[in-house]
Amino acid sequence: MHGYSRLGRSTPSPPSSPRFRHGRAKNTAVGGGGGSFRPGGDGAKLQNFVERLVYLIISSVYRRRGVLLFAPLLYISGMLLYMGSMGFDVVVVTKISGRGGKAAPPGSVYRSPQVFEKLWPFMEANNGSSSNALMHVWNPKLLQGWKPCVNNTISQAGFPELPKSNGFLIIEANGGLNQQRLSICDAVAVAGLLNATLVIPIFHLNSVWRDSSKFRDIFDEEFFIYALRNHVNVVRELPEDILQHFDYNISSIINLRVKAWSSPTYYLRKVLPKLLELGAVRIAPFSNRLAHAVPSNIQGLRCLANFEALRFSESIRILAAKMVDRMVQNSSKSGGKYVSVHLRFEEDMVAFSCCEYDGGEEEKREMDIARERSWRGKFRRRGRIIRPGAIRMDGKCPLTPLEVGMMLRGMGFDNNTSVYVAAGKIYKAEKYMAPLKQIFPRLETKDTLASPEELAPFQGHLSRLAALDYTVCLHSEVFVTTQGGNFPHFLMGHRRYLYGGHAKTIKPDKRKLAILFDSPKMSWENFRRQLQDMLHHSDMKGVELRKPSNSLYTYPMPDCMCKCTGHRHEENSTPKLS
Repeated sequence: MHGYSRLGRSTPSPPSSPRFRHGRAKNTAVGGGGGSFRPGGDGAKLQNFVERLVYLIISSVYRRRGVLLFAPLLYISGMLLYMGSMGFDVVVVTKISGRGGKAAPPGSVYRSPQVFEKLWPFMEANNGSSSNALMHVWNPKLLQGWKPCVNNTISQAGFPELPKSNGFLIIEANGGLNQQRLSICDAVAVAGLLNATLVIPIFHLNSVWRDSSKFRDIFDEEFFIYALRNHVNVVRELPEDILQHFDYNISSIINLRVKAWSSPTYYLRKVLPKLLELGAVRIAPFSNRLAHAVPSNIQGLRCLANFEALRFSESIRILAAKMVDRMVQNSSKSGGKYVSVHLRFEEDMVAFSCCEYDGGEEEKREMDIARERSWRGKFRRRGRIIRPGAIRMDGKCPLTPLEVGMMLRGMGFDNNTSVYVAAGKIYKAEKYMAPLKQIFPRLETKDTLASPEELAPFQGHLSRLAALDYTVCLHSEVFVTTQGGNFPHFLMGHRRYLYGGHAKTIKPDKRKLAILFDSPKMSWENFRRQLQDMLHHSDMKGVELRKPSNSLYTYPMPDCMCKCTGHRHEENSTPKLS
């Protein structure tokens, strides 16, 4: 028996689906203890094996006179292996320098404090200037009149009556706020594809986020069900007959292990038959379990879920609206416009990057402890080489608050600019946040913008706190992303959806920044010119269409938006908080 799906009838035998995983190097201890051989037991057997191997290699080489000269080299290599002298240890290359004491390559050393010391007098001279970049940061000619049009891919009215459901789909959304968001929206798309009834997603208690919040604590559950009512049936919990069938134990419902980025065909051929057979299936975990490339009507369900159906819970919306209003009031000198920055300089981020800053041996010790606490043994694998200088040159080091401040001042934002910082607990905040506050006195965070009493219900719930940050960043005139991740990716897409297709986001070239911040002799004019070029590049890249390998959550055009001929987007329009 074949069930109804949005792509027609199901057919057997699915293709395999690709899975993107980072490979991990594996090292095997040889003969026990530090990679050296021991007499007797397995060591003796391995010793005999190596002797025979060396003998066979040398014999074969001698039979070929043309390569006779390689025999001594092979013999020496074999003896080195035999003696166990080729063990590998973790190597941390902390100094990058050429032979003969040559200077380190540009961009490999953290010298931002020295650069700031030289350029600060010039920044002070520009304080209170009348040409704040915030007033004309985005070129209006690049606004091409894109507007939301989800009804182009799915009927605005949906089905007059939804077809009979093929069964219940239960998914587990893991990770932080925006990884959960991704899982929810993909679940809506899969439910539509399979003509399944979606049960409100279960939130997994993540070991990193440690947030026990349920769906209804973060998102408006009632509105979510209502907004999808004509397209996908959503229920809060399984009905009594289904629960009874599975002995009131959700763990008794089969959990289908779906590979990452699975195609719609896979779901129709593998998941749909089980759904029809059992009446309910689980997919856990569900993060990144649907391919980017899906039919337009299924893509439309993603658009509807992310940009229309998913809104934050009432308690989050009320406080977030107050915080946005306060930022606007604090920004009276710039027409109510402000800059928001997603700053990733928490201890775990700094530790994971393996970058070095200016904390010396104390910093190295703290980072070693943090790495071991969160990623036991990962950074101590034998044979692993860590090159902090090379990491910095490659633009993969988290920007410090000082570097963010220098970058924005170089781009033309003066000291009257109101800046909102969205972040977790900053590493050594007293030390590293001080220069950013010096550069931008009108600096705010959720802890300064909201009172302790207002934040009390959210404390201990990182996803709810992140939702406050998300909303304040969403409504800023300029958003600055510094390290990547789901938070800025979803924000850029949401901002494109709200602001006529333009992300209004500064995405700096961190390789170039590494060189700029490692140039203490650079002039203020040169520094400012290069950063204004970087700002212009972000402006040019603000409007981008989605490529096949990209996510519509970051690039909503053209799947979720339409370009309107003769339509002019209002530059100063600001969406209302719902």
